[in-house]
Amino acid sequence: MRSSDGKTRDLVTTMPGAGWDYSLTRHPYHEIERPKGPHYCVYNRRQMACCFDDHSTVDGYWLLRQRAAVLHTGEYPLQFEGPEAEKLLDYLFTKDITNLKVGRCGYGVACYEDGGLLVDGVLLRLEPNKFWYAQADGDFYSWARAHAAGMEVRISDPDVFVSQVQGPNALKVLEAASDNGMPEPFGYFAIATVSFGGQNVVISRTGYTNELGWEFYTEAHHDADALWKHLEAAGKPFGLEIFGLDAMNIRRIEAGILNAGSDFNATTTPYDVNLGRFIDEDKTDFIGKQALAGASKEPRHFGINCPSGEPLISAGVEINGKRAGVVTAGATSPFLGCGIGYALMDTAGVGRSVVVGCRDGSMQPAELIELPFYDKLAEIPRGKLIDIPERS
Repeated sequence: MRSSDGKTRDLVTTMPGAGWDYSLTRHPYHEIERPKGPHYCVYNRRQMACCFDDHSTVDGYWLLRQRAAVLHTGEYPLQFEGPEAEKLLDYLFTKDITNLKVGRCGYGVACYEDGGLLVDGVLLRLEPNKFWYAQADGDFYSWARAHAAGMEVRISDPDVFVSQVQGPNALKVLEAASDNGMPEPFGYFAIATVSFGGQNVVISRTGYTNELGWEFYTEAHHDADALWKHLEAAGKPFGLEIFGLDAMNIRRIEAGILNAGSDFNATTTPYDVNLGRFIDEDKTDFIGKQALAGASKEPRHFGINCPSGEPLISAGVEINGKRAGVVTAGATSPFLGCGIGYALMDTAGVGRSVVVGCRDGSMQPAELIELPFYDKLAEIPRGKLIDIPERS
């Protein structure tokens, strides 16, 4: 029996006493969040806040769209270091990473031998032979270790935690927080090291929202309390506040961003879910290359526009009364004023009229659309478009 049936869900809360939670890890800002009444999901065996008692999910969404929001994530960076680190990573990922320059990030997708998707994440090249891979939920560490046998590469947990600062004021917060002002250059998917209150911190121009934003990486040697106080003070004039994954989830669906394990898994290829652009078929070799060469290139994953209901994850998608797909994500968009989501279909394509299962148990008419729902060229996160909507 699965959790998240649309009526109830199981989240982690903090309670007094000792007990069986040995496999869970709190991020360094757990005590900062505690007064807000956090409720956590478990992601990479780390706790990540879904929601807070001190504000609603809709409030969090508008914080993200209008000001600046912080999410302390459960992303799990792995470190790859050594003379053959690049060689291993190029074999593990479907995209050619040999062209990734020092000081830049890349989106890394890994597949099984049969072409099914294993995990995705952001690959950071910190030095010529040193990388961090901030992975989505999944056991990539063991997979990488198994394929690294006999190679000159060390794979380790660098004890790093990822936090996102996203929203139209995000770069203003960065400029105010940095002891030396805005790092230059700091374009989309760039890496920089900045001084925050005297502490050197790695940051990247990335995020999970398609809003203007950046991420910072808290390492074991940092004084996390001092770091947060510094960022909080710098961000206060720009409305910076902590928010949860539920609010971010709405925006990532609007943006067409996928979630590992629900929107794709071992049964879907990158082509199925519109990630074919991250496959370099001309590479000498990578895991899954042979299978993907013979795989269908037609996408099966589409957006759902549902005016009269909120699509329910795992609910059916029907055409002419017959099941033709499944909902993989669903929410109500305060900006678009309708239910939105994703559908993994058997064959149907963009523009098809369907009926989808919704959160209230009803079946409602909807349309399959091409993702994302807006900002098709991703100009907002690149800083080329300022789009701050009014709250309706």
